[in-house]
Amino acid sequence: MPVRFLRNASELADVSMESPLPVQVTNARPVPADTLLVATTTITTDANRDLLGSTATELPTLDGCMQYRKLVWLAHRASNTAISYTIRARATDLAGTPLGSGWQTLASGTFAADSANPNWVRLDIPATGDGYYDQYRIEVSVASGTVALTSKIVGVR
Repeated sequence: MPVRFLRNASELADVSMESPLPVQVTNARPVPADTLLVATTTITTDANRDLLGSTATELPTLDGCMQYRKLVWLAHRASNTAISYTIRARATDLAGTPLGSGWQTLASGTFAADSANPNWVRLDIPATGDGYYDQYRIEVSVASGTVALTSKIVGVR
């Protein structure tokens, strides 16, 4: 005996590929976060190198981020090496053109060598308050040598 459902107030219909069982989604919530970047970068002593490997200072590492109040940067470094970082941000017009040249520096610091968690790092961008910037540039460097850094950046709505 086929499965049937009430298609409207007076019509019974058999469930089939052409007439699937109707389903209503209830209590569904949108995913509050999106992965924006997963990249492995060879970090060197070069100034202005971002997570994508670019040294062109006007190019963003992340674009189209206005919908996110915060970014979470999770990373694993290949060795317990101190890594210096600078986080920059700016707003754009509706066409995606920066409102002006340059960047606003949000944060800079160092992921220090850490014996308790030697290779893992996490940074909230911005550390306090909300962001809502359109573009971000994340620059990284080491004092000497090189180190591989695998990063994942998640945008939080």
